[in-house]
Amino acid sequence: MTKPPLKQTALDAFIARKAEIDAMLDRLKTLSDDHFDYAPDDINWGHVGTLAHYAELLKRITDSAFKEGEHAE
Repeated sequence: MTKPPLKQTALDAFIARKAEIDAMLDRLKTLSDDHFDYAPDDINWGHVGTLAHYAELLKRITDSAFKEGEHAE
């Protein structure tokens, strides 16, 4: 007879989500350290636009996390 699966707690779910975020941050940091896989001689304004888009998305996250910008109290 098999036991029923254990009920996931909020803490379990939180730790799993945190691990997902940590993995994404690690990957992003590695990519950033490698200049987003762009060779310096190949950089163009399209690359600048791509990084601006990334920065905008990250700002939305940091503003929410730190209660800044539109999330300021």
